[in-house]
Amino acid sequence: MKTLLVDDHEIVRRGLKQLLLEAFPQAVFGEASRVPQARELIMQQEWQLVLLDINLPGGSGLDLLVEVRLLRPQAAVLMLSSYPEEEFAVRAFKLGAAGYLTKSSVADEMLAAVNKVLTGGKYVSVALAEKLAIALGNPQQQALHETLSSRELEVLRLVATGKTIKEIAAGFSLSEKTIATYRMRIAVKLGLSTNVELARYALQHHLVD
Repeated sequence: MKTLLVDDHEIVRRGLKQLLLEAFPQAVFGEASRVPQARELIMQQEWQLVLLDINLPGGSGLDLLVEVRLLRPQAAVLMLSSYPEEEFAVRAFKLGAAGYLTKSSVADEMLAAVNKVLTGGKYVSVALAEKLAIALGNPQQQALHETLSSRELEVLRLVATGKTIKEIAAGFSLSEKTIATYRMRIAVKLGLSTNVELARYALQHHLVD
């Protein structure tokens, strides 16, 4: 089993590798701590399983998820994040993820999720399944940030952490005008104008640490 671990914390990658080796002794691993590094590995090699964090240096794990689905459609992508399921899981599934786990998940749940996605299934925790059922029964409960595109969501998160338009533009290799346009769209969709209001919203909805 060829597995790519994408997380910016070495201790997390090391723990995941140890856990998976106990269940899959013949597993072979690749590791990346940044989006550009992960992208290069995805382009160079085939992978059966990709464990992917959302919050990564050099870009967004959600953007990388889209690239994996385009470049390696046979790979099962399991999102593993510190962010709550209710804030990111639905978006991740829409973008092609096979499963979503929080980093607080126990080892048995992790292995159950890996086995499920490797056989072509989708892994959804019991807690998330209940939340999805409630949301489907009452679409009006959808949070405003669910209307944001993945790039708009990432810009919102970066603005909330205090990044300037110039810094965000440099990180995405985009023009400041483009990022300013994203910032304007976010403000309109959320009905918020100042960076302080955007940061408060992001914190309230657990979009940033």
